[in-house]
Amino acid sequence: MNAPQIKLLLAEDDENLGMLLQNYLKAKGFDADWFTNGDLAYKAYKRAKYDFCVLDVMMPVKDGFTLAKEIREIDRDVPIIFLTAKSMKEDIYEGFTIGADDYLTKPFNMDELVFRIEAILRRSHGAQVSDQKQFKLGRYYFDFDKQTLILDDKVSKLTTKESELLKLLCDNQNNVLERNYALKTIWNDDNYFNARSMDVYITKLRKYLKDEPEIEILNIHGKGFKLLVPQNK
Repeated sequence: MNAPQIKLLLAEDDENLGMLLQNYLKAKGFDADWFTNGDLAYKAYKRAKYDFCVLDVMMPVKDGFTLAKEIREIDRDVPIIFLTAKSMKEDIYEGFTIGADDYLTKPFNMDELVFRIEAILRRSHGAQVSDQKQFKLGRYYFDFDKQTLILDDKVSKLTTKESELLKLLCDNQNNVLERNYALKTIWNDDNYFNARSMDVYITKLRKYLKDEPEIEILNIHGKGFKLLVPQNK
C-alpha cells in the first residue's frame, strides 16, 4: 500500500531507532513526523491532524500509555500501535485497554511494522466477516453452526445471539470489533437498550471462556471489544 495521504505521528526516544523508522516510513510513502518524547508528540498532535500513531511505551517526560490516553481524549478513533521492550502480558493488556490497535515488541522488523499499519488501515474501513464456521481458540473449539463451545469433554450450548457475537469476535480476533457495527449486525439497532443487552452477552461469553487464561475479551474504551487470542495457539 502506497499511502502518501497518511500522516503518521511517531514517538520514540531512541534517536537511532527513531531516525531509522522515520526514514523507512517516509520511503514507504507515509508522511511521518518523529518526536523524541511523549510531551513533544502530544503538543504536535494538538496542533495537527494525524491519521496514525506509532508510540514507544517507555519514553522520558511522558510515557506512551499516558500519551495514548491524552490522544484518545482528542480522537477516540485514530489507530495506535505501541512499540515496547516489554512482553509482559499486563503491559499488553494495558495497551489494548487504553485503545491500542496493535503492539510490537522490540526488536522488530520494520517491514512487519509497515505490514501491521497497512492491515489496520484496511480494517478501519469496516469489520471483517468471514465464511468460516469453526474456530480454534486456545484449547476451545467453537462451532458456529452447531452453536457449541467445547473444552476437552465439556460442551457448552450457546444461544443464537451468543453464537453470533462470538463469531464476530472470532472473525476479528486480536482486532477491535466496533461496538456499533456489532449492534447493527446482530440487533439491527445501536440503541441504549440493545447496547446494555450486548454487554450482558459479552459477560456471558467471558464466563464460557474463563478456563483458558490466555483467551480474553477486552473492553476497548470508546470503540468496542477485542478478542485476545495468542497467535501461537
